[in-house]
Amino acid sequence: MRGSWRLWVAPVLLGACATRSDLRRVEEQLTLSRAEAARQDSVRAVRLAEIITAQRKTMDSLAAAQRSLTAVQTSLQSFKGDVSTDLYSIQQQLVQVQALTGQSQQRLTELRTQLEARGEQIGATAAATGDTSKAAAAASPSADQLFQTSLDQLRRGSPSTARSGFRELLRAYPNDSHVPDATYFIGESFATSQPDSAAVYYNQVVRNAPTSPRAATALYKLGLLAERQKNLDEARTSYQRVVKEYPKSDEAALAKDRLKALGR
Repeated sequence: MRGSWRLWVAPVLLGACATRSDLRRVEEQLTLSRAEAARQDSVRAVRLAEIITAQRKTMDSLAAAQRSLTAVQTSLQSFKGDVSTDLYSIQQQLVQVQALTGQSQQRLTELRTQLEARGEQIGATAAATGDTSKAAAAASPSADQLFQTSLDQLRRGSPSTARSGFRELLRAYPNDSHVPDATYFIGESFATSQPDSAAVYYNQVVRNAPTSPRAATALYKLGLLAERQKNLDEARTSYQRVVKEYPKSDEAALAKDRLKALGR
């Protein structure tokens, strides 16, 4: 009886032990699975954070690119507006130049016609009286006419035409009172495009007509030209001469200001 009881109890105890062992293995597997799941979740979280960061950088870059594009578009619109304004201004200037050119040509044609008619009239009169020398002299324009016509051309923006007139005055009337003025304005006609040529004529005024009202102006202009060419010593010399030789002129005050600016 006792032996049979033991035989019956032994399998039960063995079954209980097996069940506990299986439970432990299941628990261990669950623990490992949970740890693996947690690890994978952590990896996914890191990757997700990296993706979100990359997306944020991409969005920031796109936003910056959009801002840059907007700024470029704004600049282009402003540039187009400036170009349109400049083109309109240039067109207006071209119209004005064309008008001035047409007016100067018309004026010159009128002057030539008047001179030719006058020459023919005087020539016919001189031929009748036999005095041809006076006819030739009367057919030429006067110094006043040459000077005023040339000055008008310079003021209208035709420096080449003006120079031709002033040079004709110098050739035909070398001793006329307009000579210093004509020489000075030839220099003015070169002042913007050929400063070295302008300086030659300004020097002629100072050297050949030192008592002329244009002398102080020409000497001051020489100082300005030298200053623009960074020749400060020559500029100072010209300004000092203006102050010393023409102290009562308007240019003397201007020359003093330039000397102060240059630090003497």
